[in-house]
Amino acid sequence: MRVTIEDVAKKAGVSKSTVSRVMNQNYHHITEEKRQKVFQAIRELDYRPNALAKGLKQMKTSTIGVILSNLQNPFWMKVLEGIEDLCQEEGYSLMIVNSRDNLAREEENVKGFLMRQLDGLIINPSLGQNPVFQSLEAYHVPYVFLNRKVQDIQADTIVVDNIKGVSLAVDHLVGLERRRIAVFLYPPEGISPRLERIEGYLKALRANRIEVREDWIKIVTNREDCRREMQVLLEAQERPNAILSTNNMLTLDILESLKESGYRVPEQIGVVGYDETEWSKHLDPPLTTIVQPAYEMGKAAVKRLIERIRAKEQKVQLAAETMELEPSLIVRRSCGGLGD
Repeated sequence: MRVTIEDVAKKAGVSKSTVSRVMNQNYHHITEEKRQKVFQAIRELDYRPNALAKGLKQMKTSTIGVILSNLQNPFWMKVLEGIEDLCQEEGYSLMIVNSRDNLAREEENVKGFLMRQLDGLIINPSLGQNPVFQSLEAYHVPYVFLNRKVQDIQADTIVVDNIKGVSLAVDHLVGLERRRIAVFLYPPEGISPRLERIEGYLKALRANRIEVREDWIKIVTNREDCRREMQVLLEAQERPNAILSTNNMLTLDILESLKESGYRVPEQIGVVGYDETEWSKHLDPPLTTIVQPAYEMGKAAVKRLIERIRAKEQKVQLAAETMELEPSLIVRRSCGGLGD
């Protein structure tokens, strides 16, 4: 027996209009508690909306949904440029939402896009492992993961070679006789880029015959953590002469902490950042940074998703692929070696 919107409303203890508004992501005057009750009822009843007439059910919306984990990070602006440019070329509109690295919000975003029957999804997964991804196959909606790998799910994924990126940075520092290299990163928490960057750091040190010092691997969650851990490093008897940042937002906290401690870059300590941004070249000194091909990553995600959409239309099976793009290094003055 087909589940109806009335069934969802009854189970959630709300009106049909409230269910409809939640499904259409119109949350005005709807409390978080009611939203969660509606989503819970939808999951438990396995409700699949039939908003379109049966004969129109396979109709294309020509719209792609994009779910990003953190729109505050300027890296994603360049990724979105690539996504938008190719979507325009191919005749697709975009719907973009921000999960803010929150699993519940991410689940709401996925469910909302499924309700709207979009042609496909591009997802930059949040922290942790979201069970909602398991349901994507059941809905037969084409999707591509972006930047972060998701364990136990066979899906198309567009990433950058993080191990190589960190190796480029370490090799550059070693070439400048900076062999005492500390690294700062946010908590790995199963997030593939963070795990791969620390793996790349360890491999690059060993390849250069540099001893790994666990106390120089600094995992921080915010600016205060960064300031505190930097103070520990700089007050130690043996101090690093270079710092590798693994995130562009973290780089700013590192530079601020060094400035507060009275340390000059690059005279006393070198710094390498991760992710090229518009402001990297305008810092004092300009920042040497690992570049991820963000624009190309966005275009690659759209290209693969459209291949998925067309394969679905033609009832063709495609094997899941992981595309790994190449990073590069822009050398500026923050590590020295350019007349400093």
